[in-house]
Amino acid sequence: MIPRDEVSAMQFGGASIQRVLRTTGGLRGVLAGLMVAVGLLALPSFGVAADTPAAATEYRDIPGIGSRNIVWVIAQLHLLLAGFVLGVPIFAWLCEVVGWKSGEKRYDKLAKEFTKLLTSSYATTALFGGILLFLLIAFYPKLMNYLTDIFFPSFIFYCILFLLETATLYLYWYGWDAMQDGGKKTFHIFLGFLLNLFAFFIMIVPNSWATFQASPVVISEGTDLQRAWAATWNPTWWPVNIHRLIANVVLGGYICGAYAGIRYLAARNAEERDHYDWMGYVGNFIGVFGLLPLPFAGYWLMREIYQYNQQMGITLMGGFLSWLFILQAMLIGVLFLGSNYYFWLGITHRIPGSEMRYRKPIMTMLVILLLCLGVWMTPHSLVASLEEARKMGGTHHPLLGVFGVMSAKMTVANLMILVTFMSFIMYWRAGKQETATWAKVAKSVMGGVLVLAGIAVIVLGVWGYFVPAIIRINYFSTSQVLIVLFVMLTITPLTALLLKSAKTTTEMVWGRMPPRAGYALVLNAVMVILLMTLMGYARSSSRVHWHIYGVMRDSSQYAFSPALGYAAAFMALNTFLFCLLVAFIFWVATMGDKGKAGGQGEAAKGALPHGMPAMAGGSPHHSERG
Repeated sequence: MIPRDEVSAMQFGGASIQRVLRTTGGLRGVLAGLMVAVGLLALPSFGVAADTPAAATEYRDIPGIGSRNIVWVIAQLHLLLAGFVLGVPIFAWLCEVVGWKSGEKRYDKLAKEFTKLLTSSYATTALFGGILLFLLIAFYPKLMNYLTDIFFPSFIFYCILFLLETATLYLYWYGWDAMQDGGKKTFHIFLGFLLNLFAFFIMIVPNSWATFQASPVVISEGTDLQRAWAATWNPTWWPVNIHRLIANVVLGGYICGAYAGIRYLAARNAEERDHYDWMGYVGNFIGVFGLLPLPFAGYWLMREIYQYNQQMGITLMGGFLSWLFILQAMLIGVLFLGSNYYFWLGITHRIPGSEMRYRKPIMTMLVILLLCLGVWMTPHSLVASLEEARKMGGTHHPLLGVFGVMSAKMTVANLMILVTFMSFIMYWRAGKQETATWAKVAKSVMGGVLVLAGIAVIVLGVWGYFVPAIIRINYFSTSQVLIVLFVMLTITPLTALLLKSAKTTTEMVWGRMPPRAGYALVLNAVMVILLMTLMGYARSSSRVHWHIYGVMRDSSQYAFSPALGYAAAFMALNTFLFCLLVAFIFWVATMGDKGKAGGQGEAAKGALPHGMPAMAGGSPHHSERG
């Protein structure tokens, strides 16, 4: 039985929602995303029926399939789609701003193409959000009533944000061509800014609901708004907000890169090869740009989890979920290798005559990356038979066991970030000759900073073996992160200043990348998706048998964390389904282009003299075509 005061609160909330529904009722059916809003607003109505037999149900299930499995798949697909939809507007808007400021039309064209992918995915994201909401209400009525009672004001706020985001997106997309000149373009840029602003708040509001389940706080008496705000400001809210924001950029960048890679492989003329080669480069660049600070955000999140509840942190990093971080290391390592490989292919194929010049640096970076990956993937303890354990003297390998601790892993993770950063700087400077009088000094300073940073990271890593864990976590690991950030914040502006007056010695040629470059872009996207499914399972499982950690126990038949093998099968299934969805959405998005190309088939063939790629990149020719 639900207490009378709880029922009264739900009835009050239900009446409020019904008033809001009447107010917004005229807009239903206009926007696809409103389905989510209607579902959210209807939550208290379910609570009103608490005195009926159906409302007393705590759980519902679908025999044979399992309610948790269904929710798992739908929630993961929704989160992946939402990550893409919220990440793409950031760099689409930045590309538009660059095109607006520089006057290069190709950036505006690229921004429009990114936004086209966004509009195609938006309705699907809202659809899965609505399905997820209805499933949660149906399968977990007690939990949803509890959350609704706490977060009801934020539901209203979320609905308003959703309406504003949808209206802004429609104006931004459909007004693109009409707002190209003068003040209209400025207004269009402002719309892009609003789009990102609303998207950011749309992301952080649901984050408060999810993070409250993992790190709930004591909620004192007060108004509904005060209670909702107290629950929202829980210890892991901002770490998750920052981590998810960066992860969305990474996901969006790599998926756009994969889209460009596939379009590049299927290109039918030189212009398409040029454009999608360049788009693939931009997508990979955005992915790497987000990937570099992402481990730092993840470290901050884990640190907050440990501070909130040490047992939860141990479950994640030292308990049965610790093996997930070995898989995570493998996925991130492949992602680093794939991103660097694409950079190296770009250097050797887009810049004529650079193959021999950059061979040694590339080989050196490859060896460092592989060694670091080997250390990162080394487990702390091995799964061994009794006989094997006896021979080793325990579950720790006598030689490799030293690499299985956090001090070693933090060190190699920072070194991989440094190597990837230098790979990007090398690509940036390729084919250019510095002309500034202070160029030699600047290059010496950058080299010195990089070498000293690498030595400092290694020294702190080795020193970390001989100090208590609290000192290593609070000071040494944090210092390693700050050192790497210092390198990025020092070398990036210095390089930009150097290249400002540099002369181009070798013109970059787009459209000459081998087919394996396109496959590398697709591989990177798949790795990111797998990575997000993996960490989604980790965060959810860290609550073990609690719906809301330490507050509401899971008393259903699924009150246990799935085994790692079982979870891995679902991660693979979710990745496969998401790739299918994205492929379908992109196929639909490009149907219009194919129709136009079909109408201009002969003209397009005529624009392909001998199938040779044209000069692009920084050359004026490409800009003129764009």
